[in-house]
Amino acid sequence: MWYHTVFSELVNTKYPMVQAPMAGIGTTALAGTVSECGLLGSMGCAEMTVPQLYDTALTLREITDAPFNLNFFAHSEPDNYHQVDSVLIETLTPLYEKHSLPFPKVPLSAENTSFTEEKLKAVLEIKPKVISFHFGLPDTHALDALRNEGCLILCSATTVDEAVYLEKRGVDAIIAQGWEAGGHRGSFKVDNSDAGIGTMALVPQIVDKVRLPVIAAGGIGDGRGIAAAMLLGASGVQMGSAFLGCPETALPEAYATAIRQALETDTRLTRGFSGRPARAQQNLYTRSFLDQSFKLPNFPLMYEYSEPLIDVSTANGDDKYAYHLYGQAASLNRGLPAAQFIEGLINEVNKLLNR
Repeated sequence: MWYHTVFSELVNTKYPMVQAPMAGIGTTALAGTVSECGLLGSMGCAEMTVPQLYDTALTLREITDAPFNLNFFAHSEPDNYHQVDSVLIETLTPLYEKHSLPFPKVPLSAENTSFTEEKLKAVLEIKPKVISFHFGLPDTHALDALRNEGCLILCSATTVDEAVYLEKRGVDAIIAQGWEAGGHRGSFKVDNSDAGIGTMALVPQIVDKVRLPVIAAGGIGDGRGIAAAMLLGASGVQMGSAFLGCPETALPEAYATAIRQALETDTRLTRGFSGRPARAQQNLYTRSFLDQSFKLPNFPLMYEYSEPLIDVSTANGDDKYAYHLYGQAASLNRGLPAAQFIEGLINEVNKLLNR
């Protein structure tokens, strides 16, 4: 059967399918249900405190005995707390004045979202079956400690070179993230030269260059996308936006409406929210950053500027400054409960690949 792959055997799931972590959007109800259905459910943990990590793992294990994935960011600490670009100030000042918001003061501050020693210690005690990283990998000390506890390590790659590097660092599987994917790009370095490689082009080229199982991610919204990825040589798929219509995500109403009405042209990559490229719904805020040549505070310092405006949209229930992350295939969303959605996906792929 198509679902008996190296990846499904590696992570001990019935199906070689991963629900994307979606930090801040995903819930334990969604991840637990997905794992219980035979896929790999995931939680985005980058913004969690250590107590929240423990609570999340405990809740997941109350829902399911199946494997789950905890996802973290692995990025360099920002180095420009004291720098503010004059063009950035000119761009955002009218928006702040319109809503009588005080402009953020320098030096900037930000919550530590990287994979710290404290988070490592917690994960070693939790012992999830799978741990995954975005924006690169933590240091060798952390990777060795995770392996010693039996954790499987996954990481995103947006180019063949990144995938080859991950193989050399000893990860267990590679998530090939195409340009179409919603949320943050997993690129290791942030600049204006992102090659923008789509999933259909990226997956077979990574498959040809590494010996590890490759998970296709980006633009996969139904059984056709899963079947296509498998035929390209992927050992599994990762889907994020496809699950946003499931009631288990508990999206705010404005966000849920955006997903229900999504078009393939809705989104664009922007660094305006976090300082790193992320695919989000186009709106008044993202259009303010169409010229992204000016310097932004490093991730995650840019949130100091975007969050006050995001809060305005949240309070008003509109999407003018909203941070709605989703991919180019979100219009394929079906709005079904997770278990029902998954059953339909499996039936579709069975019909396509067993013909």
